[in-house]
This record gives sequence, C-alpha cells and structure tokens, in this order.
Amino acid sequence: MSWIESAQAAVHNLDLPSLLVVGVITALGLYFGKAVRHIRLPSIIGFMIIGVLLGPSLVNLIDDGLRENLSFVTEIALGFVAISIGLELSFGALRRQGWGIILIILSESFLAFFVVTGGIYLLTGDLPLALIFGAVAPASAPAGTVAVIRENSARGPLTQSLYAVVGFDDGLGIVIFGFASAVARSILLRESGGISEGFWRTMGPPLEEIALSLGLGALLGVVFSVLARRFESSRDIYILTFATVLIAIGLSLRLHLSLILTNMVLGLVIVNTQPRSFVEKTRAILTEVMPLLFVLFFVLAGVNLHVSALPALGLVGLVYILSRSAGLMGGAWLGAVLSRAEAKIRKYLGMGILSQAGVAIGLALIVKQEFTSISDWGARIGSTILATVTATSIVFEIVGPILTKIGLKKAGEIRMGVGED
Repeated sequence: MSWIESAQAAVHNLDLPSLLVVGVITALGLYFGKAVRHIRLPSIIGFMIIGVLLGPSLVNLIDDGLRENLSFVTEIALGFVAISIGLELSFGALRRQGWGIILIILSESFLAFFVVTGGIYLLTGDLPLALIFGAVAPASAPAGTVAVIRENSARGPLTQSLYAVVGFDDGLGIVIFGFASAVARSILLRESGGISEGFWRTMGPPLEEIALSLGLGALLGVVFSVLARRFESSRDIYILTFATVLIAIGLSLRLHLSLILTNMVLGLVIVNTQPRSFVEKTRAILTEVMPLLFVLFFVLAGVNLHVSALPALGLVGLVYILSRSAGLMGGAWLGAVLSRAEAKIRKYLGMGILSQAGVAIGLALIVKQEFTSISDWGARIGSTILATVTATSIVFEIVGPILTKIGLKKAGEIRMGVGED
C-alpha cells in the first residue's frame, strides 16, 4: 500500500462530520490563497491547490459523497457570479462600446469553433469528433475571470468588455453546440443505419433553453425590483437578493435551464431599471458575500481536477489546448480590430477568456450520454471528449486566471497596491 493510499485510509477511518470538513477547507483555502498572492498569483490558484490536495488526487478528505452533498455550493456561487456579471452590463455602458462588443463575442466564439474543428480534423480525420470538440471550445468559465476582477478591484474598458464577453459567450456557445452536435449526430446515425431526428428538431432544445432562461431571468428581475424598492434597509435588500438568486438557481435546475443565463439577465434587469444608488447597494451586498463563495467554489473546483486525468491528455488534448487558445485569442483580437476597439482591448481581451470548466464538462457529459447509444463510433467520441475536456480543464483553470490578471495589469486597470497583501 502506497503512502497516498495509507493517508486516504486513515482519513476515511476518521469519519469527520461534513461541517467540520467545510470549516477546515475554508480556513485552509483562505491561507493558501494569501500565500500564492505573495508570488503574484490570483488567490483562486491557492484555493484550487487545496482542493487538489484534499480531493481524490491525494488524501481524499473530500470524497465523492461529500462533494456531491456540497454541489449546491457550486450552484450558489455560479448564481452569484452570474448576477454580478449582469449588474455590470448596463445598456448605457454597452452602447458606449457599440456593436463592437457583439462583434468581438461572435468573432472569438466562431473562430474558436472553426480553428478547433479544423485542428482536430487534420489530426484525426474524424469529422463528428472534430465538430464536437469545436462546439465545446467557445464555452468559458466566468467564475475565474470574475474572481480575478473582483479580487483586484479592476475597473476600465477592458474589465467592462470581459464582463460582457464571459457573460454572453456561454449562451452563444450553447447555440453553436446545438448546431454542431446536430450535424455530428446526423453523420453518426447515417453511418450506423439509424434514422436522424432532423436538424431543427435537434436544435429545438438548446434554443428553448436559452429563450426560457432569458425569460425567467427577466421576470425575476422585474419581481425583485418591485419588491426591493419597498425596502430602505441594506439588510433587507441583502436578504431579498440572496433569496431571489436562490429561487433563480432552483427554478433553473428544476426546469433544466441555464442558471448562468437566468441570473445574468436578473442582474441586467436590475442595473438597467433601478436608480444608481440602489444598484450600488446591491453590488455592495455581492462584495460582502462573494469572497466566501469563491473560496468554497474553487476549493471544490480543485477537488474535481483529477490529476490522474493528465496522462490521458495526449496529442488530441495538446491540439485542443493550442487551437482553442489560438481561436479565442485570435478571434477576440480580430473582433476588436474590426470594431476599432481601443488598443488595450485588442491586445489583452483574449488573455481573459481562456478559463474553461463546468459548462464544457457538462456538454462533454451530454455527448457521452447521447452518443454512446448511437454506435461504437459514438461511444468512442463520447469517451474521448469527456476524458480530454476534463484533463484540459485543469490546464485552462490554472492558466486562465493567471493570464487574466496579467492582461488587466498590463492594461493599467489594476491599480498598484490593490489586492496585494
């Protein structure tokens, strides 16, 4: 028995209460986050390191059962990340950016799709596999980008553009995934002798998900605004905000909608319909609650980063990492150039949108589940996609936040001394 297995057995025999484990990981996450700040890395890297150390990769203090029990923490954190993005998307600010931000979002998402699809196809000659890899590529992990922005109190045109891009590209990514997976599924069914469901019938569910998510977020935003206007106490607004975000998350999960899009639109409605003083109160509430959520969220994200998956990376994984990075960064640059965005957006926006985790892994799980039943070819595609996306997420979740901070610093949107310990 190796020392790792001995440590895992000893921890298992302790049978520690869940709340004790949560307290331990919160404290350790706090101090590891401070430690990595001394070497100029974002705190979330320290949080994830703790997750890796305490997860199945090492001592297994946070086993599969506890991780499943704490999955609601991840959902709550994503909900608050999404509403914080929405609160930064005032129509006035978006109008000042003009159509340029839309062009950037379209450019970075579609170029990532085409570059990754082309790279994987040239390597494997497998068109359905290449299409699915390309479809997963635009999906981002907004939590990492938002955490770096908030930790360093970043402000400026680049920061505003990052909020918009990481907020909207998941929605566009779902649409791209719907189209590409429909084509890939059709090819697999034709080759296996099955009957294709038809392109538009396959596209229906993702489009419906997006439309209903936007509608639910708008409805909750209106209800929240009407109710919250009756309160003068920040404490009451705090409680109502927390309740509304939880309701949005719960309804999204129950109706199988995107909790990120729902909560983002909730925030967008608030910032565009309420007085500035009220919006600032709501932002202040998020400033208080989100640091704790970030600690728990990224520790649990680290738990899910199975280091044992890295050997499975292989050449396909390397091509995916390089082509996705080139597509997103190149697309952001191209969109910024075509829209005549200012120089620092052209140079550094692409550095802030590389993080990838939850949404991409969720799409990979959908592929594995749906394609495995089609044929052996579909089963191989599902297994390859899931293994590769899981392994590459480790790389993107580490490199993404680091590059985001570098880009913001070079753009002059992190003031010297802010966030330094």
